Amino acid sequence: MTITISSLHVYPVKGLGGIELKEAECTERGLKHDRRWMVVDDAGEFITQREVPKMATVWTDLTDDALLLSAPDFGEVDVPFEPDGRQRIRVRVWRSTCDALPASSVADAWLSDYLGVDCRLVFMPESTKRMSNPEYAGASKLVSFADGYAYLLTGEASLADLNTRLTAKGGPALPMNRFRPNIVVTGAPAYAEDGWGEIKLGEAILKAAKPCGRCQVTTTDQATGEVVGPEPLQTLATYRESSRFGTMFGMNLVTVKPGRISVGDAVT
Repeated sequence: MTITISSLHVYPVKGLGGIELKEAECTERGLKHDRRWMVVDDAGEFITQREVPKMATVWTDLTDDALLLSAPDFGEVDVPFEPDGRQRIRVRVWRSTCDALPASSVADAWLSDYLGVDCRLVFMPESTKRMSNPEYAGASKLVSFADGYAYLLTGEASLADLNTRLTAKGGPALPMNRFRPNIVVTGAPAYAEDGWGEIKLGEAILKAAKPCGRCQVTTTDQATGEVVGPEPLQTLATYRESSRFGTMFGMNLVTVKPGRISVGDAVT
């Protein structure tokens, strides 16, 4: 059976809503615009849905020259691709610290008001070189503000298998957005992505780095921002638990060769 890309997703701001695309550009640090912005506190520490689940309800969109943020009954704010701050600040994502630029004081106020926490929006310029863990990614593999690697790939068959287990227990089936993937594929057996090495899709070549260990964000409804756990983590832990990687679902990838990819492209 032919394996193909069934959907593509970019998340311009780490932790906020994503955008479904028909085609995308694979760059050295991930899909173009993916997680190039991030919400931080006054100390520069990253804020995500782990701490503020309401972040899921902030929608994002992209125009030719701006990022748009909007939320239910809260209007919208546009953030120019060219940040309005030039003074670099140090920000922290997990164990890595890197330079970022203040993105928009207007967006800072809008996000703080809507989320109910003091925060600011920062942007990763091209000059910032944040690297993935070379133990899994290989040497000198760039990443944006994503947790650790340039891409997350999931398989439709893997989700179908999980949902079969969830519904057998009397629970609801879950949508793929619980896992916030960049690339979703169809035509492969469940969890086949666990064993992949290099893959070619469209003009790009990507390489598997490590399985993705899942966290509590998967228990948050991405439409409402409501934490509705313990699923899917409870069920995944019964058959997808690894002493090395945690509770696994999906595969982290890095870039070997940049290029454009589209829904429907074959994956080899």
